[in-house]
Amino acid sequence: MVEKVNKIWMDGELIPWEEAKVHVLTHTLHYGLGVFEGIRCYVLSDGRSGIFRLKEHIDRLYDSALIGEIEIPFSREEIMEACKETVKVNGLKEAYIRPIVFIGEGAMGVHPQDNPIHVAIVTWRWGAYLGEDALKRGTRIKTSSYIRHHVNAMMTKAKICGNYVNSVLAKREAMRLGYDEALMLDTEGYVAEASGENIFMVKDGVIKTTPPTAILAGITRDSVITIARDKGYPLVEEKFTRDELYTADEVFFTGTAAEVTPIREIDDRKIGAGVPGPVTRDIQETYFRVVRGEVEEYRHWITYL
Repeated sequence: MVEKVNKIWMDGELIPWEEAKVHVLTHTLHYGLGVFEGIRCYVLSDGRSGIFRLKEHIDRLYDSALIGEIEIPFSREEIMEACKETVKVNGLKEAYIRPIVFIGEGAMGVHPQDNPIHVAIVTWRWGAYLGEDALKRGTRIKTSSYIRHHVNAMMTKAKICGNYVNSVLAKREAMRLGYDEALMLDTEGYVAEASGENIFMVKDGVIKTTPPTAILAGITRDSVITIARDKGYPLVEEKFTRDELYTADEVFFTGTAAEVTPIREIDDRKIGAGVPGPVTRDIQETYFRVVRGEVEEYRHWITYL
């Protein structure tokens, strides 16, 4: 359950939680064309709060809207300020921030015509997405029977609401079968990503991640690539297969919600020693220091409240 807060930002105003409602004929509800972001605000080591890579997230929100032919009726600066204000007004020191842009009621049918565009921002407390135990011990995943979207079937570079039906089905299947997350392949059978995370593997000291072709290239993914290269780890972006993952020394997920989550088992096969490996631990530890403002060279990624 999402923990209730006092205020939600909607179309330029902070309104009570109970009043943040939409009509049943909201176009996005029926047809899925809307765009959103997931952003985290952390308590920093100096006691302040800071939003991690806010500008990059809002830039991606506008890129998604451009791809989806949606014109957001607010400037980027207004949306960034609204994210900050919504966290502060709800008295949150740490928060998950969800801006969403959606098409309102009016015309029905797949073409929304001139229906109004709405923007809402919701904040809430959200801990480890796959669980605290997964962050410490690693998670168990299963290759999904659902493939990831093809680039000519959906716009894979956009966080479009309707794209996530694919993720919901894959995640439900994996959890129904007793796993924590779904591993999704592309249309050629290569590893793509999970239902909401990018994936990395480590073999003989080399880190490998899927290239940004058919995947949504995550902002946490980009952060981890930068951190890993700055640490001197060799890192390549290239396609790899399921069986290459099975024989990896280490595998881990990245994502705003998942942060850096180790993977200890894939398709009932133990990965490496079956516990988070040294490279994963090093990157995970550094990432959490970075988001809490403890590493000076990455402080430009933080927007202070």
